[in-house]
Amino acid sequence: MTRGPREELAEKIAGEVTLSDDPGATLRKWRTDFEIAQTDLAGRLDVSPSVVSDYESGRRENPGIGVIGRIVGALLDIDEQRGGTHIRQHARVLSAGFDSEVILDLREYQANIPLERYYDAIGATELVRGDRDTVAGHTVINSIKAIQRLSSDEFYTLYGQSTNRALVFTNVTRGESPLVALRVVKPTPNAVVLHGLGEDDVWEHATDLARIDGFSLAVTETPLDEVLDGLRGLP
Repeated sequence: MTRGPREELAEKIAGEVTLSDDPGATLRKWRTDFEIAQTDLAGRLDVSPSVVSDYESGRRENPGIGVIGRIVGALLDIDEQRGGTHIRQHARVLSAGFDSEVILDLREYQANIPLERYYDAIGATELVRGDRDTVAGHTVINSIKAIQRLSSDEFYTLYGQSTNRALVFTNVTRGESPLVALRVVKPTPNAVVLHGLGEDDVWEHATDLARIDGFSLAVTETPLDEVLDGLRGLP
């Protein structure tokens, strides 16, 4: 029987928690990723918020499989009641064949969105205007995890699926690595956003490469959770 997105995600979360050297921190990561307060999770589990806090901080003995299963189920139940936004987000990433620690968000829009609107949503400043002034989707990539985990073929697949999209790279120091990697991939994205950098922090050759390949280049220092919230607000 084919598993649905919820079942696949539940298995992934439970596996990460079970195998983690710090199960509590991993539980906390997933709870905050789902934007669920400790009080809401505790209410769903019918326990006090201090119990959830104790598990996440490691003050309680590591949770067993049964407890982990209940917590994961509660997270998914709450998300479904809120519309299933995070389940769908992770389902898109998993269906694309990538780890959710590499791809932090992946979406297609209902229609093309002007770049100005896209940049406003994430507090980005454009450094170079490319050949195209709209995007129809985005992919948020943890650049360090991508380097650590992706093979050369997976790099090509990920970057090569970027037509009419914006790629947002997090965990960059100057932006050199992703921009060099994009040189060998065709077609290029409509826009590239380097997260965590100001205008003066960008690699000196970054704007030249963007002009050569014809994509818009922007930077944003907006906190990542706010960037993801802004992207979720796009239609």
